[in-house]
Amino acid sequence: MNDRIELRGLRVVARVGVLPHEQAADQPLEVDIDLEVDLDPAGASDALTDTVDYAAVLDAVAGALRAGHVDLLESLAARTVDAVFAVDERIATVDLAVRKLRPPVPHDLASTGVHVVRPRRPVGP
Repeated sequence: MNDRIELRGLRVVARVGVLPHEQAADQPLEVDIDLEVDLDPAGASDALTDTVDYAAVLDAVAGALRAGHVDLLESLAARTVDAVFAVDERIATVDLAVRKLRPPVPHDLASTGVHVVRPRRPVGP
C-alpha cells in the first residue's frame, strides 16, 4: 500500500531529556507523522467515516507527548506511535519524526530528533 495521510509540523511543549533543566521544564518539540492507510474507501465515498480522522490522531499525539517525562526521544516516539495505533485499527504503519527545537548542545543546531517507522503488530496468537 502506498496511500498515506501526512501531518507536518505539530508543535507541542513537553518534558523530555536527561539533563536536570530538561527534567524540570517543558521544551518545544515538533512532530511529523505519516499514516499508511487505505484511502480508496474515502476517495470513493467522500465520507469521514471511511478514513482516519487526523484531528483524533493529533489529539492522541499531543496527549502522548504530554503524558509525563521520559529521558529519551526514542522512548517518547515509541509511546507516541502506540497512541496513534490506538486511534484507528485501519492504520497499517506509523512513520513518526520527533524533534527537540532547542537541543541542549553547545553548537548552532536547529534541532535533534528521532525518526521511527513501525508497522502495526498482529494481536493475539
